[in-house]
Amino acid sequence: MGRVTSRDGTSIAYDLHGDGPPLILVGGGLDDGAENVPLAAEMAGRFGVYNYARRGRGGSGDTFPYSVQREIEDLEALIAEAGGAAYLHGVSSGGALALEAAAAGLRIDKVSVYEVPYAIADGLAAQWRTYRERLDTVLAEGRRDDAVVLFMQLAGASEKVIAEAKESPVWPGLEGLAHTLAYDAACLGDGRPPAPRFAKITQPVLVATGDSGGDPNMSGLPDDFLGRAANAIAASIPHARRVSIPGQPHVADPKAIAPLLTRFFEE
Repeated sequence: MGRVTSRDGTSIAYDLHGDGPPLILVGGGLDDGAENVPLAAEMAGRFGVYNYARRGRGGSGDTFPYSVQREIEDLEALIAEAGGAAYLHGVSSGGALALEAAAAGLRIDKVSVYEVPYAIADGLAAQWRTYRERLDTVLAEGRRDDAVVLFMQLAGASEKVIAEAKESPVWPGLEGLAHTLAYDAACLGDGRPPAPRFAKITQPVLVATGDSGGDPNMSGLPDDFLGRAANAIAASIPHARRVSIPGQPHVADPKAIAPLLTRFFEE
C-alpha cells in the first residue's frame, strides 16, 4: 500500500497494480476500494493501476468539513504521484467525481465512466431530493444502519434484498462506510449532470452502461434509468463516446469491461 497527502493534509491510501501508463480507479458508494480490486488485476497487464480508498474509507483519512473540491484534490495528489498525468475510470457515483475532476482541469488524459446514477428518469428528481434530506437527518442522528437502508432503497433494492443484506457478514462494513454516502450525494449534486460544467471537459470521455434491468439489486428502478443518465452525460461533453455492454449489471464483470477500457485508453 502506498500513500499520498492531499492538499488539506489528508492521507490517501492506494494500491498499485502492474506497470505502464497510469490509470486511477475511482470507486462508488459504500466502496472502500475493494470492489475495484478484480478490475485492477485485470488491467494491470497493460497499465499501472492505482486503486485507492476515497477519503473516509478503508485506510484513507478524512478531514472535515467534507467538500467535493477536497476529493478532487485527492485525485490531484494521486495524479502527481503517478507522474503528473493519468487516465481515470470512475464507477457509479465515482464516475461523477471523475468527471468533476476533469471539468476542474486536472491533468487527465482520458476519462471513462460506468453507470453514473444521475436522476434523469421521470419522477426521480423529487425522490433524489427526499433521499438527500433524509440521509442528512439519519446521519446527524448517528443512525448508520438506516442510512444504508435509505441508499439501498434509492438504488432500487427490494425489501427482501435489504433484509438479506442486513443478515449478511458484510453489513457491519457497510454501516462503517455509511457517513460517506453523504460524500457520494454531494458528488452527484442536484441529481442531474451539470451540463455547463461538463461542457468544459476537453478530454475524450467514454460513457458506458450495462443492462441493469436484469440486476436484482436494482429491480425497483426503471429499466432505462442508467441509460438515460448516460445519454445526458454524453450529450453534455464535447468529445464523449456512448457505449453499452450487453448483459452487465451495475458491478460489471472485469473480464467484460477491461477490453473496452483498454481499447479506449490505448487508441
